Amino acid sequence: MPPVISIVGRSQSGKTTFIEKLIPEFKSRGYTIGTIKHSHHNPDIDRSGKDSSRHKAAGADTVIFHSPGTIAMVRDDHAGEMDNLMGYFKDVDLVITEGYKAGNKPKIEIVRSARHSEPLLKYDTHLIAVVTDVDLQLKVPIFGFEDVVPLADLIEEKIL
Repeated sequence: MPPVISIVGRSQSGKTTFIEKLIPEFKSRGYTIGTIKHSHHNPDIDRSGKDSSRHKAAGADTVIFHSPGTIAMVRDDHAGEMDNLMGYFKDVDLVITEGYKAGNKPKIEIVRSARHSEPLLKYDTHLIAVVTDVDLQLKVPIFGFEDVVPLADLIEEKIL
């Protein structure tokens, strides 16, 4: 299984934006990257009434939509565990998750002053760094929102 790093934080803190910066940095270093977006909501990845949506509505446990260059899958997951997904990432060097703040993988928390001034996970033993625009005193390294290269260096050193 590939190593996993979870990017966590409150809603609208900038998790997706930061992941969008991390991915090309790792790609430029020659790594293959997979991502998992964790959500407590059921996504609507296929428009209602389309064939794949109709297959799922009819009771299919797994539906794969395939077109040239794209594969999308909807599958029932009764366990709800991140580790159940790792088999889909055998061909990548690193999996970056967005969410899973209660998980047991290494985490980087995003703390944006416009949302909150304190981290959610400052006592979490899996927290390896914080990305923030807030002046914090923590026992883990702190990075700014533009510190993509040094944070990627830390991930490369500790995770890869």
